[in-house]
Amino acid sequence: MRPESRPLLKPALSRAWRDKETLQFGTVRRHARLVEEVDQAVSAFLELIDGSREHTALLDAGERLGLGTALAEQLLASLEQSGLLDDAEATTQALAGYPRPRQDLLGPDLASLSLVHPAPGEAPAVLRGRSRARVEVRGAGRVGAAVAAALAAGGVGSVTVLDKGRVTARDCSPAGYPPTEVGRLRTTAARDVVHRAAGAAVAERHRRASRAPASEAPPMLVVLAPRDGSGAFTGAAAESHRLMRAGIPHLYVGVLEHLGIVGPLVVPGASACGSCATLTRRDEDEAWPRLLAQLADEGPGRPRAPACDSALATAVAGLAALHVQLYLDGGHPPSVDGWCEISAADGMARRLRLPNHPDCGCLWQSVPQPRPAVRESMRMA
Repeated sequence: MRPESRPLLKPALSRAWRDKETLQFGTVRRHARLVEEVDQAVSAFLELIDGSREHTALLDAGERLGLGTALAEQLLASLEQSGLLDDAEATTQALAGYPRPRQDLLGPDLASLSLVHPAPGEAPAVLRGRSRARVEVRGAGRVGAAVAAALAAGGVGSVTVLDKGRVTARDCSPAGYPPTEVGRLRTTAARDVVHRAAGAAVAERHRRASRAPASEAPPMLVVLAPRDGSGAFTGAAAESHRLMRAGIPHLYVGVLEHLGIVGPLVVPGASACGSCATLTRRDEDEAWPRLLAQLADEGPGRPRAPACDSALATAVAGLAALHVQLYLDGGHPPSVDGWCEISAADGMARRLRLPNHPDCGCLWQSVPQPRPAVRESMRMA
């Protein structure tokens, strides 16, 4: 760790004694880490790794406890290598960009990030990356509004929601609009959902972002979540083609009948696209393109009373938001080169693989891609 760092044993991990000399960090054994041969001096030293002391001060404390500087240094190095240490100074700096109420709201998210990104200071760098990210959600229905709320709550700096018309009763859900929003303009109501999820103290910042001019930098990712759920099956071709040409990553999300769909998450020029999904389904069902055309826009094939189970919509929105976060954080979500289905009939979640279709050609010429903000922020850290 950096000399100016303030080592901290990760507070997100449980601590329990397996026996008199073995301390386990983490609850589930296969993911847990053990610190063995813990005597009274080592135990006292571990209690001092609370983020209040710099690295050098901890070594001095180890000397006073009788461990010796060398053993204290070795113990700190072992804890860091095991993913048990974080940097309290980096955490403080990452949260400093948010108003105080927002810092408290982001505490559990940052604790989770510290387990997924275990190197000291890595989780704060990821959070800083999210704070610089801009995501656009197209569709402000039961699923889209909930996706936007989850992303704002998770620390994404700018979440914009686009849609037309006014909120109806079928748009409402526990994770999105409350029933009191019925009749309001969807864009206005969705913006308020985002503000509430992000914390009232940052509402004005999100309001300015949502009204930013169209000439600003494009979003890092677009979530396609039309209210009728048809977008779950790759949505409007013209819209996806524009995103492909612009090199903007995009994720298809929706609930259609009893199925919730998350994916594919398309990284232009690097993964299978919406057209690949359409062609793959055509190979399985030769009538699929004709059926899909009747679902488009106001086609005759659209259901008269679209189904969207509340629990299923919430699960789909949460999974979609998680995939977006994974991508922004520099990861590889399972919806890349595939899609995930959740069924209201059995509650099962399944991943279906999506290969690049040979008739599509989306990978014939590589398209420049915007980089997730976290990769930039981690280089700067």
